[in-house]
Amino acid sequence: MTVWSVCNQKGGVGKTTTAVTLASLLAERGRKTLLIDLDPHASATTYLLGPDAEGPGILEIFLAALEPGTARPAVTSLWTPTAQPDLLLLRAAPGLAALERRCGSREGFGRTLGDALAELRGAVSHVIVDCPPTLGLLMINAIAASDRVLIPVQTEHLALAGLRRMTQTLDMVERSRGRPIERTVIATLYDQRTRAGNLALAELRRDYAPVLWREVVPIDTRLRDAARAGQPAPLYSPESRAVAVYRRLLDALLGSPEAALAAACG
Repeated sequence: MTVWSVCNQKGGVGKTTTAVTLASLLAERGRKTLLIDLDPHASATTYLLGPDAEGPGILEIFLAALEPGTARPAVTSLWTPTAQPDLLLLRAAPGLAALERRCGSREGFGRTLGDALAELRGAVSHVIVDCPPTLGLLMINAIAASDRVLIPVQTEHLALAGLRRMTQTLDMVERSRGRPIERTVIATLYDQRTRAGNLALAELRRDYAPVLWREVVPIDTRLRDAARAGQPAPLYSPESRAVAVYRRLLDALLGSPEAALAAACG
């Protein structure tokens, strides 16, 4: 089982779109995939199940960890099938926002998600975690449980500042757990017609070449249309430009990362 977390400490960079699209593409290939919505705003949950979706999800895992002597529910009892075969969802809930305050400095809470997923091995092929856009215990849980962290970054100036903060967070967790965290930066929402977009992309290629994926995800209105329709983009518009880019990204992640993740020249 492979665990990828999609993280950025800035919102609006294509994080949920990236998580949902990659999860859908994995399921499309017959790989049983669990998408975990760890964001209290529940964007991925709303995307796949609609705005009125209710029921158990990832919150129950964390609540059990807060109560001494409470047995942790099995992830398999909490996930929800989606309309796409082989794509499962562990939904978010607004109560996730209160966990930071409730858990305080509880020892070991940062390993809650990893411990729960350890019991899941063999049940699914891949797990993708859509993280909240803020640094806190939810994001720390996701990073600590991950084999690789994917960092979507909008090609604009403010998003690059968020990337620097995200990199510092990864370095901190890396030191804490005593082993490297594989990371891949993905340039998103790129508009080649704008000077700001081209300058931001040039800066990404200059400063993050070792971890920057060689292609860019273009602005594509069909991604927004897919979200509005409640369908993953690979189902809604399989031939769109952005979906084609995400397909090649998935090929790189599943294939030869060292070669495929190198930044493009020029």
